[in-house]
Amino acid sequence: MRHISVTTKKELIAALAKRYLQGSREEKSRILDQFVAISGMHRKHAMRLLRGTHNQVASRPRPRIYDEAARQALIVLWESSDRVCGKRLKALLPTLVISMERHGHLNLDDRVRALLLQMSAATIDRALKDIRETAGGRRRRHSVASSALRRSVPVRTFSDWDDPAPGFVEADLVSHSRPVARGSFVQTLVLTDIASGWTECAPLLVREQKLLTEVLSELRRLMPFPLLGFDTDNDSVFINETIRDYCLDSNIEFTRCRPYRKNDQAFVEQKNGSIVRRIVGYHRYEGVEAAATLADLYRSVRLFINFFQPSFKLREKRRDGAVVKKIYHPPATPYQRLLADPRTPTEVRNRLSHIGDQLDPVKLLRDIRTAQQRLVEVASNASLSTATPDIETFLQNLRHAWTEGEVRPTAKAKPKLRRERRRPDPLIRVTDDLRSWFEEEPWRTGRELLERLQERYPNEYPDGLLRTVQRRVKEWRRNKAHAMIFGANSETAQLSAT
Repeated sequence: MRHISVTTKKELIAALAKRYLQGSREEKSRILDQFVAISGMHRKHAMRLLRGTHNQVASRPRPRIYDEAARQALIVLWESSDRVCGKRLKALLPTLVISMERHGHLNLDDRVRALLLQMSAATIDRALKDIRETAGGRRRRHSVASSALRRSVPVRTFSDWDDPAPGFVEADLVSHSRPVARGSFVQTLVLTDIASGWTECAPLLVREQKLLTEVLSELRRLMPFPLLGFDTDNDSVFINETIRDYCLDSNIEFTRCRPYRKNDQAFVEQKNGSIVRRIVGYHRYEGVEAAATLADLYRSVRLFINFFQPSFKLREKRRDGAVVKKIYHPPATPYQRLLADPRTPTEVRNRLSHIGDQLDPVKLLRDIRTAQQRLVEVASNASLSTATPDIETFLQNLRHAWTEGEVRPTAKAKPKLRRERRRPDPLIRVTDDLRSWFEEEPWRTGRELLERLQERYPNEYPDGLLRTVQRRVKEWRRNKAHAMIFGANSETAQLSAT
């Protein structure tokens, strides 16, 4: 027996219910027999449906667990973490709450603190959903001068990394030239540790091998672990005798990826977008002043990213035919991964713990925002008039920063200029006539209005003006529909705005 659809059952119930209630005993039995035969339902259930007694008592709404106080505290913590996702924020909350309370930026009672710490990542994303909505011919690369030199550097692919100790890094350069790589511009050297995700950034004023070794020496002094491995792409600024000899003298394992295989350097390539482009943007930076401002920005970024920005790390990848399943470790900051790694020396743990206890995430975020604003002013040749706000003012702004949308100065695009008319308006003398005809007969099309115009003014308005008239009528019709829905005041305001 073929079952009928739910929609058909509902239609049958609506049609038979009244007759069933008003009918006699024999008529009710006949209607019930027919309905059971058609629908295939149990006889008792069919009786309840036809009598209208099948409706169950509406379930009670689920009690609200997280009140407005917990939500407001979550907003401040989310802003203080530089707007990370719910999974990363869930892993960061215990550290971030303790750090902000230690520096006097938060004063949570026990109930709100417990609610925040028990909140799941999915609940965090749901609580912040509306706020997030309020708040988008490759050139041929030149080969190195010597093929023998390039062959002397071993190749390492992504699958060759087998849980290395902290100190093996991938390196890459991020250019700040905008679309045209012409002239001299600043570049960013990015180092990413494979084991912990620890990331260091530094600006390069020019692409020069000796300068690269000097900047690399400075970054080695900043990193909490010794540099053991240096993996780069095939750029000539890396694959040369200067860098090779520097690594040999420093007892650093020097490797490279395969040409045109960016996935071989997936760790650092991911940081190029999530850190450098997200923090610095896509402006063009050139000159000593821009490089100095970038260096000042990266001094705060390195501490904020490595101590207060959890990230995911791939634990396992399985392939079943065309389906690839990836399993990740729980989100953790590079600082937390170094402390949890048994290969990290005790003195490094103590030093990192001492630094982490003294860091203020809100102060670091304020310094990042200030440096970003100065960087934009340098790129646009504007006067440097940015004043650093005090911590309390900056913290107050975090509570409602989500209402302003994007707050990173480096991410703000230039306002799109409105396209102006390129030729005189051919209908300027008869616009009032066309508008009055449209008001009298709004159903008239643009062609009909143009034909009426041609009858009144022969040989003055050719058929080529049809599209112009149609655009004019379309705008009037849209305004009229808007006024019918929202009132006449909205139409007046819209006309005055245009």
